Amino acid sequence: MTSQLNVDTIVDKAGSGGSNVKMANTSTYVSDGGNVTQNTVQGLAKTWMNYKGTSTNEVRDSLNISGVVDNGTGSYTPSYSNSFSSINYSASGGAGSSDTKPVVRLNTPLAGNQPLETRASTTGSNYDEATTRFTAHGDLA
Repeated sequence: MTSQLNVDTIVDKAGSGGSNVKMANTSTYVSDGGNVTQNTVQGLAKTWMNYKGTSTNEVRDSLNISGVVDNGTGSYTPSYSNSFSSINYSASGGAGSSDTKPVVRLNTPLAGNQPLETRASTTGSNYDEATTRFTAHGDLA
């Protein structure tokens, strides 16, 4: 027997407006077109960050990032608070500076971190970029 719950708002028991929603890793959603379903947990970014690689080297905002090691000019290693189950996850990065046409190079991933470099596409040299962005999708351990 299946059931359906139709509500406008979910709040905690105290009625303060906050709520914790826990879903199984088998939860699905209906696609935008309504024709297929997808696994909700598989589709979520498991880690991301917005990083400042100049002067103060700071993580401006992030999810599942415990810190970043500055390995030298344009070379960084963000570490995950919760590791991936293997190195077979998908990662992407980007940087922003129109004068150098930056490229983010992702080096060999590890389950607990993703070494990366910011390079000027015009010269191929590493440099410290003011804004570097990074995202990864996959299965957490």
